[in-house]
Amino acid sequence: MTIENPARPLAASEHEKGVFLIAAATLAWSASGVYSRLLTTDVWTAIAWRSLFGGLFLLIPCLFLEGGISRRQWRSVFHPSGLAMIACQTFSQGCFIGALYTTTVANVTMIYATTPFIAALLGWLILKERIAGRTMIAGGISLAGVAVIVASSIGGGTGFGDLLALGMTASFALVIIIPRISPGVPSLPPTVVSAFLTLAIFAPFGSVGSLDLHNWIVLAAFGATNFSLALVLFLAGAKRMPPAEAALIGTVEIVLTPFWVWLLFSEKPPVATFFGGTIILGAVFWHTVMDFKRGQRQRS
Repeated sequence: MTIENPARPLAASEHEKGVFLIAAATLAWSASGVYSRLLTTDVWTAIAWRSLFGGLFLLIPCLFLEGGISRRQWRSVFHPSGLAMIACQTFSQGCFIGALYTTTVANVTMIYATTPFIAALLGWLILKERIAGRTMIAGGISLAGVAVIVASSIGGGTGFGDLLALGMTASFALVIIIPRISPGVPSLPPTVVSAFLTLAIFAPFGSVGSLDLHNWIVLAAFGATNFSLALVLFLAGAKRMPPAEAALIGTVEIVLTPFWVWLLFSEKPPVATFFGGTIILGAVFWHTVMDFKRGQRQRS
């Protein structure tokens, strides 16, 4: 008589659930370019109201899922690290939508793909964390790809948008680093506060009158899925699988985001973006696969 170990199918089931959740988050994040191209309102209005809807929908898991977030955790937003998170996320949100409005979706996506390497560099500068050799190699190669994309945009009308994408990437890299400075400060409350702060800062420059039913629906979907649902799904999935494997699935976003825009709106990236993007995607994929294999060896 064979006695089966009940822990093994349970672990497999949790892993499969994690893969599904990460894949769903990646799909939701990849829709950002589509939403931005569906909008017909000005950039200030888009930044403000997309953030509002994102903040409102993110409040739901903060208040009700897994017992919600305690008052002590909400008060943590006034901690210096919490305030720094709010500032970086607010700046990142503004740059993100601004970049989507002023350069190609492919440029934004490819530049944003360098976030892990910029975070590693900032971790070395701020926390004196050691950078692995493979990270230095992949980071240097990916930054060369960014240089190709940005250099080709000079004089081409998208240079400012590419700089906004760089600003978004650098500020989001800081969002990754800050929790390691103060591990006790939760990430979700500052994210919610940053959404409402973004509304307060950018709404006065926008025009509510430009928002018809079409724009309201797109902005609500943009905030609900790309801002809040994707984050919640990713956090839930990341708890059920190794970080390297989650990151490997997440790299699909780099390809999907410009693909949807090309498929639906025939937006073709500049030739230089194909070259620079191939360099970046290759570096990110190689680095992620190396991390994944290293994690497998450590578990075996």
